[in-house]
Amino acid sequence: MRNTTTMMVLTVLAFSIGQAMAAGNGGANGDMTGECRGDDAACLDTVQVTATKRPESTLDVPAATTIVGGARLRETAPQTPMDALHGEVGTFVQQTTPGQGVVIVRGLKGSEVLHLVDGFRLNNAIFRNAPNQYIALVDGQSLDRIEVVRGPSSTLYGGDAMGGVVQMLTPELRFEGNDWQWNGRLRAIAGSADDSLIGRAELSGGREGMGFSLGVTSQEVNDLRSGDGETRPFTGFTQRSADFKWQGDIAPGHELMFSLQYSQQPRTPRHDALVPGFGQTAPENAIFFFEPQERRFAQLRWRIDAPNALFDDAELHLGRQVIVDDRRTRATGTPNLEREYNRDTTTGITGQFGKSLGSEHHLSYGFEFHRDVVDSAKTRVNVNTGAFSVRAPRFPDGSTMRNWAIYVGDDWRRGRFDLNTGLRYSKYDIEIPAGAGAPGVSLSPDDLTGNIGMAFELSESTRIVANLGRGFRAPNIFDLGVFGPRPGNRFSSPNPNLKPENVISLDAGLKFGGERFSGEIIAFRSEYRDKITSVLTGNIVDGALEVQNRNVTRLDLWGIEAGARYRMPSPDLELYATATYTRGDEDTDTGTMPADRVPPLFGKLGARWQLRDTLSVEGYGLYAAGQDRLSARDLIDPRVNPNGTAGWGTLNARVAWRALPALELSLRAENLADKHYREHGSGLDEPGRNFILTADYRF
Repeated sequence: MRNTTTMMVLTVLAFSIGQAMAAGNGGANGDMTGECRGDDAACLDTVQVTATKRPESTLDVPAATTIVGGARLRETAPQTPMDALHGEVGTFVQQTTPGQGVVIVRGLKGSEVLHLVDGFRLNNAIFRNAPNQYIALVDGQSLDRIEVVRGPSSTLYGGDAMGGVVQMLTPELRFEGNDWQWNGRLRAIAGSADDSLIGRAELSGGREGMGFSLGVTSQEVNDLRSGDGETRPFTGFTQRSADFKWQGDIAPGHELMFSLQYSQQPRTPRHDALVPGFGQTAPENAIFFFEPQERRFAQLRWRIDAPNALFDDAELHLGRQVIVDDRRTRATGTPNLEREYNRDTTTGITGQFGKSLGSEHHLSYGFEFHRDVVDSAKTRVNVNTGAFSVRAPRFPDGSTMRNWAIYVGDDWRRGRFDLNTGLRYSKYDIEIPAGAGAPGVSLSPDDLTGNIGMAFELSESTRIVANLGRGFRAPNIFDLGVFGPRPGNRFSSPNPNLKPENVISLDAGLKFGGERFSGEIIAFRSEYRDKITSVLTGNIVDGALEVQNRNVTRLDLWGIEAGARYRMPSPDLELYATATYTRGDEDTDTGTMPADRVPPLFGKLGARWQLRDTLSVEGYGLYAAGQDRLSARDLIDPRVNPNGTAGWGTLNARVAWRALPALELSLRAENLADKHYREHGSGLDEPGRNFILTADYRF
């Protein structure tokens, strides 16, 4: 397989170079790496759309934001969207198994962070409030940018936006002139540590007022070599993705967009369940495959830019998403092979409206409605006798979860002062049928959330910012109805009496965005009440420790997020650094202890030198301090070293060369010292020395 992959890469590179030479001096000119292009939170002179649901400079937005733009996405060549967020301000990446993972924002993860794709919720009714695999079903190669809002954003985004919002955005299609124009891209990425090959092909065309794009991505990833020289078994996976988008003006001031996205991992092993973890002498499972994982998504967007008495601009979204989470498992020492069939179908409609009232006020208001339907089944076959039986499903089959909300926000600017305020009312209806020893549930929680944010202009390039917000998350189907074996020799029992969890969060700091020097430093404090936590009941079920979700935790999180960038005009050199520190403590009936999975101090520092227009080099380091503040649940989690996770640092380098106007080549060398290390809370070791070759050909 390794020789086959190498030959495929060489073939693609040869084809790309040949085509570029034939194109001569024509072709597209891609961005080079020496610019401050809004690629991270340290580069603040850019525009975001997530924090305020409208284009606005990150410098002027009171909220703390992290942005990874298109150029940085191309540089990181991500297998999953999370890969692009390593070391960025306020975003810690946890990975249980290859091809999957989550982003931890302000100490929270999973369903406590809202994930969006082009404005539509990726979070669904079976999203865990723990590490999960669903964000990996968004094709990182298809994205134009990732925007992260750090801190509760419940006014604009409702439930799940407790720790923040992670929005993944695909490119907008814009063409000029009446003649049809065509653009395309071929991309090949090869990595040495896991003998991986990623291929991407794109085609777009259009003219003034209309355009379309079509893209396909293929990933072949083999077993990973870590820094100790060992090849880690059960770390390879395959992923296939495709996307289509059409945008067109249907009348003056009215634009429609229709998009389709599809992604599948046909057979991905759960590495940490198939190898012994900390405190284990044997793996939990002899077989554990996500088989398959799949996401199907369709969305229609109607954008209106025709001012009237009710609004100046508006967006209406209608979308449908299906998540397939099928599994094939067999526990160690048993003859029982189990198959799971899990589906979540989300249908949603949202409306967002904006209206300026004079020169000082801008109103944002809107509505949302989402409906989730969960289908779940489970079967068992005894591989010795062939006996077949139907088992209780992972989720109660036929469960539904509906939510609707209305909200209004005001952005008041006067002189140097900018005040953002907002309120949101949310209502949920959750229905879980009884069956298989689990009780039925009917809940209708609601809540009123709000925020107030402030930015004060100290100078043209410096702002004092502060935010006070209240977040809210209703329990979902996973919280209420999950039933059966769980990793770590646990057995989960349902709890029909869960209540919503809520948070009050305050952050304050400085943002600066000058031509030479830009950055931010933000301090935050968050107090969570009635936090849903998986706790040990003290019972034993089928030889496993029984756990149950309960509203038992009061969680306090605080920290500091900082990033800065300094640019020298001659030579064309940029220096940058980030650092994020989070500390958490939780109180339960059993006492006070450190919070779960809180990241250690982490960040990056580096320098980028634009040697000439066609050549740039970059050297950077990623680092994390040790983390020995472990909760009781961390101490028994086989993914976490009970003695704590050791600190680490890696040296990395990248060179990018535009060999021809249409062809850009880059070589990235990661973990040059071949260090053996693991990110805190992750289920596998990180890659050892890794060389990643990328070829981008545009036509």
